[in-house]
Amino acid sequence: MSSLTPQEAATLLGVTVKTLHRWELNGKIRASRTAGGHRRYDIVDLIGNKSGNELTVGYARVSSHDQKDYLNRQVLVLESYCAKQGWEFEIIQDLGSGMNYKKKGLIRLIKLITSYQVERLVLTHKDRLLRFGSDLIFTLCESFGTEVIILNRSDDSTFEEDLAADVLEIITVFSARLYGSRSHKNKKIVDELREVAKKL
Repeated sequence: MSSLTPQEAATLLGVTVKTLHRWELNGKIRASRTAGGHRRYDIVDLIGNKSGNELTVGYARVSSHDQKDYLNRQVLVLESYCAKQGWEFEIIQDLGSGMNYKKKGLIRLIKLITSYQVERLVLTHKDRLLRFGSDLIFTLCESFGTEVIILNRSDDSTFEEDLAADVLEIITVFSARLYGSRSHKNKKIVDELREVAKKL
């Protein structure tokens, strides 16, 4: 079968039929018409459109403003690596908790991946994406044909270090909510929990 109906073409590209029509209006894809006036899409054109984008995205994240230097180092490492490979690339930066799934950069990255616009995703470390849930993003990458490159796998922290960092981040998130109410008592509890987490 060399031609596809709008629904079949939309399924192949992982978009809605409405998006398909918008792409056609913008000249991104072409459609032919049957004798009855129905749209048909050439599968060869669509596959070429799906795989033709060779954008590499480097993603860098830190949790707070006082880690700005670390963010700049991540960006420098990502830019140097991508440039050395000769790739066309874009760097997306985020400032926010690794437990926050609504960061502007992360949402943009997911939209790019799920619209088949990213050939590869480059990270300095796995946990730069999310503290919990990186594997979900990696599954999306696999489904949408995006290669994942993690530059510092050998330098990944140990299980105990990751666990301690996770516990501290959870405490930090909840302490921000607790401080507004009976803050003196709650601050003492949170500080004690932080000390325990540091010993893990």
